[in-house]
Amino acid sequence: MRHAEEVTFGTSGLDRAAELRGQDDLLTAERRSPSSCCILLWRGFPLTTPDGALARLPMDAPVLQGREKQPILLGREEQGLVFAQDISEWSPPDAPADLGPGRAQQAPLPSHPEIDGDMAFADLRGMLSRIGRRDGELVATARALFSWHSTHQFCSRCGRPSHVTMAGWQRSCDSCGGQHFPRTDPVVIMLITHGNDLLMGRSPGWPDGMWSLLAGFVEPGETLESAVRREVMEESGVPVGAVRYLSSQPWAFPNSLMFGCIGEAQGKEITLDPKELEDARWFSREEMVDILAGTSDLARPLRRGAIAEFLIRNWVADTLD
Repeated sequence: MRHAEEVTFGTSGLDRAAELRGQDDLLTAERRSPSSCCILLWRGFPLTTPDGALARLPMDAPVLQGREKQPILLGREEQGLVFAQDISEWSPPDAPADLGPGRAQQAPLPSHPEIDGDMAFADLRGMLSRIGRRDGELVATARALFSWHSTHQFCSRCGRPSHVTMAGWQRSCDSCGGQHFPRTDPVVIMLITHGNDLLMGRSPGWPDGMWSLLAGFVEPGETLESAVRREVMEESGVPVGAVRYLSSQPWAFPNSLMFGCIGEAQGKEITLDPKELEDARWFSREEMVDILAGTSDLARPLRRGAIAEFLIRNWVADTLD
């Protein structure tokens, strides 16, 4: 697919400086260098500038000082190294009780007393349609790494506490010598077509009018093509023949890699699995044009920035190849 890497969170060509991850003395100096910078996350929400860009703090910013955990290394930009720090332990009294999806439409997130008042934490989902490619790669990487560290603090071999090594890209266990690395969960998301029609589904609990492409996790020992056929059959009962890969998107909610595929349906009869889908139906290309334009009574506009909208928009425009 010619436009494969133009998807949100697609590659920006970031130099990840992997050769520096084990050089502790050098990284200690770089964490104090005026040429280095740091992005900041609080409970998954990135700190942004007034114009909506990802904030890059100097390493001597007050909010970064005196922390028990070292910032992790994300990579190298022209001006220097880029680190990331998580301050999720901060518990302001005015923090909203609900920090789930949809924060972009709710009250503002709390302001940290050591951060310039012009900067603010933002809901990453609400930034999808406007985030730049470099900012997207940096924040997706940081969010996925911090999520992994928060749920893998103990060695899976012996159960003892592990600690962060390799500038944030590894956890090591001193008790048994176990070495653990960040995980990424593979997910297939698929354009299932039958002539001029596209298969869409609704998950239970979704808002009225919200539809999207079918998707599911790839199981151990399974190819992407097999996962597409299995997931579509399990959820909708629609048999799928030829399948091919189109594009991928790192999806840091929390740490998936979405593999966008297209598959040819061998029939149109739908038999729902109500545990997986609330509803599924076929939409014509003309109906999808109206949905993308926000002028349809059948469905609300698709979320800009998600790979589902990216794939559908290219299918409608006949630019998948």
